[in-house]
Amino acid sequence: MKRYCGRDFSVQEQTQIIELIERNPSKNRSDLSRDVCRILSWYKADGGLKEMSCRVAMLRMQEDGLIKLPAPRTTKISQRSKPPETSASAPQSIINGPVHQLGALQLCLVTSKDSRLWNEYIQRYHYLGYTPLPGAQLRYFVIMEGQVIALLGFGASAWQVAPRDTFIGWDHDQRRRGLPLIVNNARFLILPWVQSKNLASKILAMIARQLPIDWFSRYKIQPVLMETFVESGRFAGTCYRAANWIHVGRTKGRGKLGPFGVQSVPVKDIFLYPLARNFKIVLKNGVCQ
Repeated sequence: MKRYCGRDFSVQEQTQIIELIERNPSKNRSDLSRDVCRILSWYKADGGLKEMSCRVAMLRMQEDGLIKLPAPRTTKISQRSKPPETSASAPQSIINGPVHQLGALQLCLVTSKDSRLWNEYIQRYHYLGYTPLPGAQLRYFVIMEGQVIALLGFGASAWQVAPRDTFIGWDHDQRRRGLPLIVNNARFLILPWVQSKNLASKILAMIARQLPIDWFSRYKIQPVLMETFVESGRFAGTCYRAANWIHVGRTKGRGKLGPFGVQSVPVKDIFLYPLARNFKIVLKNGVCQ
């Protein structure tokens, strides 16, 4: 039994994947991942195939020497990982003053037509740059008087985080069932020319009300908890604290694939925001009540 992307793959299922690849030498990685999803009945809550999770799982299997995937046919993914800078994301005039003096703020979901612009802003101004969000995801522009002033990105929750899991109080099986009900705030960027006291905490309060509605609309899953990871040496997490997020501890700095007991990535503070009063009960049960 091997675990990848939150799913256990039996020896029989690994054999099925190997045989599928051998029988279809002309298929690319995308086609194979869709076929694997169908064979293993690996679906999202909205009925769609979990093909992105499957593609990542198959890459991990290849890294572990279990399978051999066909060579990638294009380099589009690597090209998209670093969007070029254009005038569309150029710096604007300084916006300052307390948040109550600003114009009305609007959360706008990113659509396919403006996806590249979101990626460009993040690559240009966020210290982590742009990388594709894993699995289920939603991205937002924060708009004021027709101008982008901030951006947010949400994706799949982390598989295993000791302080979070201790705070929830669930076991391995409960975590496996309940993880889809947690959404990770992977990116939060207020553009550098926007300097407004309390703006960040106001945006976080707005997204806490809006995200559950949008997430359910797209994925038919009602999230009950948000999480985020703030690099300890770089930020204090002040805006999350001001928005009533709960600090539950710090990561060990191992990263997803780091060696046990060795710090390989920056340590991060872990913040959680409940979206339902009975979130612990819901997470342990794996279903909303």
